[in-house]
Amino acid sequence: MTNQPSTLTTASKRLNPTWSGSGEQVVVLSHGFGSDQTSWDYIRPVLDANFRVLSYNLAGCGDGGEHSYDLHLHSSLFGYADDLLALIAEQQVQRVLYVGHSVSGMIGMIAAAARPGLFDRLVLLQPSPCYLNDQATSYVGGFDQSDLNALYDAMATNYQSWAAGFVPMVMGLAAQDSLAHFSATLFKIRPDIAHHILRMIFQSDHRSVVPRVNTDTRLIHSRKDMAVPVDVAEWLHAHISGSVSEVLELEGHLPHITQPEIVAPVVLRHLLDR
Repeated sequence: MTNQPSTLTTASKRLNPTWSGSGEQVVVLSHGFGSDQTSWDYIRPVLDANFRVLSYNLAGCGDGGEHSYDLHLHSSLFGYADDLLALIAEQQVQRVLYVGHSVSGMIGMIAAAARPGLFDRLVLLQPSPCYLNDQATSYVGGFDQSDLNALYDAMATNYQSWAAGFVPMVMGLAAQDSLAHFSATLFKIRPDIAHHILRMIFQSDHRSVVPRVNTDTRLIHSRKDMAVPVDVAEWLHAHISGSVSEVLELEGHLPHITQPEIVAPVVLRHLLDR
């Protein structure tokens, strides 16, 4: 994989921002690994009725995602947080409500720790600061290093075969149209970029950032998620001062796609709650 700095211009040109809805407040939607901004289509109409909504594609994701990705800039989540902050500034928005799924939960926390005055509230679906179990601190992240090494090997050996098993595993109980949607967005990511992004995510440990988050934070997790166990929800709630945590009786890592009729009103309630 080659670095492509010459293709990186403004965040607004690279990340395909999309506006919808109406209202006085702005909600920014940021998706997780393997998705693009269309993952919000299932719950977006509910949000559009109450807010101006801005979504975008994370670097490397969506149509033409390889042109938005830079190996150096996006070697850590701090680069993705920089993208988020740059996009908000370029769209000339002063304050936002932020909804982030999975890795974008941590991206939002990093950005809010750096620019707390920009974010009125974080509503985070299935976020995790660290996916590795840490025996030294009794932290349960969900994976041992041997599990991840096997995943990386399978991904490098046969990407198509790996993806065919990965999609239903992370989605849990899902209808075929949901599986097809996630598969389609996953395959839009160039395999070498996907491998690099996933390894970067799973090997990262941002637990030290979490206590620096002073923004009003709402945590939403599925009861059963192979990628982010409920232990992570409990750890985050304990380490973010004043946070609110809600565990839904759902299965899977992408409940906003698989069970939007349940997730949409929960997200809306946490956005509107005063």
